[in-house]
Order: sequence, then C-alpha cells, then structure tokens
Amino acid sequence: AKRRNRSPVLRPAHMPLLSATVALLSFAGPSASLRLSPAAPRMSAVDAPPPQAASPAPDAISSSAPLHVLIAGGGVGGLALANCLELSDAPVTYTVLERTSEFKKFGGPIQLASNAMQGFRSIDEELYKQIEARATWTGNRTNGIKDGVRDEWYAKFDLRSPAESREMPFTCVVERPELQEILMRRTHDNLRLGAGVESYGKRSDGGVVATLQTGEQVHGDVLIGADGIWSNVRAAMTETPARGEGSGVTYSGYTVFAGELEYGGGDPECGYKVYIGPQQYFVITDIGRGRYQWYAFLARPADSEASEEKPDGSSPYLQNLFEGWSPEIHDILRATQEHEIEQRDLYDRPPSVLKPWNKGRVALLGDAIHAMMPNLGQGGCQALEDALVISEQLTSLSSRGEIEGALQGYRNRRLTRSAAVQGLSRFASDIIIRGFDTPAKLGFSGGKLVAENLNYAGVVTRLLQPILPVFFAVQFAFLYDGWENKFSLKQLQIGLSIFAFGSLFLIAFAATAGSEVAFAGAFAESILGAEALEGLSVWATEQSAAIQEVLNSLGGGPPGL
Repeated sequence: AKRRNRSPVLRPAHMPLLSATVALLSFAGPSASLRLSPAAPRMSAVDAPPPQAASPAPDAISSSAPLHVLIAGGGVGGLALANCLELSDAPVTYTVLERTSEFKKFGGPIQLASNAMQGFRSIDEELYKQIEARATWTGNRTNGIKDGVRDEWYAKFDLRSPAESREMPFTCVVERPELQEILMRRTHDNLRLGAGVESYGKRSDGGVVATLQTGEQVHGDVLIGADGIWSNVRAAMTETPARGEGSGVTYSGYTVFAGELEYGGGDPECGYKVYIGPQQYFVITDIGRGRYQWYAFLARPADSEASEEKPDGSSPYLQNLFEGWSPEIHDILRATQEHEIEQRDLYDRPPSVLKPWNKGRVALLGDAIHAMMPNLGQGGCQALEDALVISEQLTSLSSRGEIEGALQGYRNRRLTRSAAVQGLSRFASDIIIRGFDTPAKLGFSGGKLVAENLNYAGVVTRLLQPILPVFFAVQFAFLYDGWENKFSLKQLQIGLSIFAFGSLFLIAFAATAGSEVAFAGAFAESILGAEALEGLSVWATEQSAAIQEVLNSLGGGPPGL
C-alpha cells in the first residue's frame, strides 16, 4: 500500500512500537465495563490554554498542504481510522494521541462480527488477511441460548447463513494485543504515547489545537475524539464533566464477572453458549488455542464488588449463586483460579439522538459517543464503522471549508444505525436478566398432569421460544447488511421488523422486567407520553396477575420434571 507523507511526531525514547498488549472485555464487546470514578471538573473547549501561534493553513487541500487529522485515543476505533487514512490516496496526514505511556494487557479478547471483518477487508486486503490469521472463528459453529437450569437448548443463533449469503467473513474473536499490534504496523510512526488530550481550542484560521495532559499543544485541521466512554473531547465539546454526575454516562444496573483460562472441558462444536435463568445469566465462549472465557452477568447496585463480601473468593461465590444450574457452568468455575477472575460494573450511554456528535471541526467516535452494553458484541464493530465513515467523509474533501459539513455528514450517516445497536444491546441485557425465566414446562408423571415453573415469566419465556430464531435472523440481517452505512429501503424494512419484534417482547415482559426497563428504555415515554406509558404498564401488570391466578389454579408439579 502507498505510504502517506507523515507529520513529525514525538515519542518516548523507549516506546515499544510493536509490543502492544491491550485487551478488553467482550462477548460481548468491551465498551461498557469500566468503573465510575469520582466526578471530574468540567472541561470546556474555551478552557484550553491560548493556542500557540501557527501558520494559517490554506483553504485548498493538496499534497503540499495536506489535511492534518488529530486522533485522540489509540484504541481499536482510533487505530482503525489511522489505518484508513494511512492507506488512502488522499492528501491527508494524521497523529494518534494516546494517553497511556505503554500498552498493557487487561481483560480478554474482542469479538469481531461479520460486519467488522467485512469493514477491515474493505480497508485493505492485506490488513484483513493479517487479522484473519489470528482469528478464532465462532460464527461458523453452534451458538445460542440454553436453559441454564435444565441444560437444554432454548434457541440457537444462525450466524453462518447470514454471513455466507452475503459473502462476508464469519464472526470471530481476536486477542486484542494481537489486533492492536496489527493495526500499529502501518501507523506506529504517527503514534504518540503519554499524550492524552485534556481539552481543545479553536485557531483563528478555523483549525483546532489539542491541549495534552503535559500542557503541550498540538495543532491540526480536525480533531476526532476516540478517547472512550470517559471522553475528555466530548466533555470539552459539551462543556460537561468527563466523569460522574452530568457526564451522561449511566450505570446499567449490572455487574459482570469474567474469567479467562486454559480449559480442556469445552465443547469444540460451539462458539458460545448463553445460559439463561431468573435474574442472571452465564456465558461460555471459545477464544482459541485451548483457552476459554466465561462471563456471569448479575443485577446488582453500583460498586457491589466492594459492598458484597466474598470471603471464600469469587469462584465459590458464583458457584453458590448458580447452584442448580448446568454442570458445565460449575465445571468451568471450579477450573478457574481466583487470579483469573475479574469483576467490572457495566456502564453505557443512552443513544445520542439529541446530543452533539460534532461541533465545528471536532467529532466523536466509538464509545465517546455511543458506548453500549456488551451483549451483542458490537462495541468495537461500531467504532470501526465510525472510522470507515469518517475516513470516507474526510478523504473526499478538496478544501478545508468543507470540513464541518463532512463531519455533519458522518453524524447523519451513523446516527440511526448506532442508536439502534445501542438500544438492542441494552434491550438484550434487560430482557435476558430481568425478563427471561426458566421456561415453563408441562408433562405427565404417574398419569397426572404436572407443571414446572408455571408462572407468568416462565410461560412468556416458553411462548417466545419459537419466535426468537426469527428475531435473531432479522437482527443479524440488520447488522450485516448495513455495515457501509448507506441508506437503503431494505435496511428500513429490517429496522421496522426489529421494532415490531421488539415491541412484542417489551409488551410480553412489561410486568416481569419492569415498566421502566421495558418501556422507558425503548423511548416509549417520548412517543406515548408519561400518562399513557403509566397506564400501559399498570395494564400489563394487572394482566400478568390475572394470568398467574389461572396458572396457579392448574397446580404445580415436582421440580425437575
């Protein structure tokens, strides 16, 4: 690939260029698994120190006066954008400004769904092949939901057919250190470590100046905030705190335990399994080379790691919580050592439909604008889609006067799709944990009709069982078809189908998942109004109570039918 003209950059003397070792939690995606820290002071673009004098840039973009892009953050989204710009033929240079002084491993591998792998392929075939060589394929294997108590398949995901029919790569997992190293091969000369962006200002010629954590100022034509859920760039743009109250970051209500280990008891036919049951669920996924990762998602208040005692350790604590669940869960928990387990509270942002994505020559990317729950494994995938669209918008420019319009075009192309994925991710968390229950089961024993878990949630969970595979097919069609972020009637039709299925689930689970979760989380309050929403939730609760009385009249049966 053609090498771009590079801007001069400064790097620490002993910066390890190709030894990146970073990993994030993902089954599900990385974005939302960080702990909320005390509130930070408000940051504003106007609070930055006065910009140093810089030569005004000409309006025309050319090889002698290339567009210079500052990228705040060296995560997957930021490095993906750097690769897009590096491999383009446009007169564009860039500098990646990364806060950490060195990359260190934490968490686990990242899931790259078919839409993300297709995105990497569109950037450069060689880049794609390098990532493919390190991938552990899961999308061509059995994946799905199991009844956690009975250890029976409840619903399977068909990830293979949607990818094959579109001639797209299968979903896979890749160790984040390896992905980061690959993304740095072409871009490391333009990467600065220990150079986190604290704020930014505007130059007299319309350009931007980023103020670093060291107080140094770096000039450019464009600033892209790819600095994560606690984004300083977003804080400066919106004049709000980067953390704490007023930041827009919300605690999801869920904490996750994650374990990663060498494990010989896995199922080689399966990519991942999701075990569902009342108020919690468990995931086991193959991450390749004899290693497995598991996740336990629990509904807990924030900071439960400190407030909830575990005198015997996390593994015995979880074994007790999942008592009576699948032997597969207990086998992998017993095989996991305490130092292989981490607990993280999960945070996300509501869809930024009414919040700014861009302002002037500054725009946000990835978790900085649409941090999402990890249930769809789309956090990193959506950051990559952001990078692709930003690159397309910027590399097509001929003058600096077009920059603001290009960044607004990026926002317009990405807003609806990213909001839909955010909503689906939170919807999946709320419904699986607060709505789903062990499916009701009827049968005969000793000539008598007996019933197991014959309650409202159990019956609804059972009734939705044949519908879920159809919903999954529609969901994957939406994720895979729309990776280019171009409007199409087909995407609109799929989106309406998802809305219809989602409405059915929300109504069915309004009583068990809670009206606040089921309806307000789906923006129904803004559509129906608060009074109509309250009336609908009361109606759903009344109906569930009436149904439960009928079910109770049928009588129960011995557990474990």
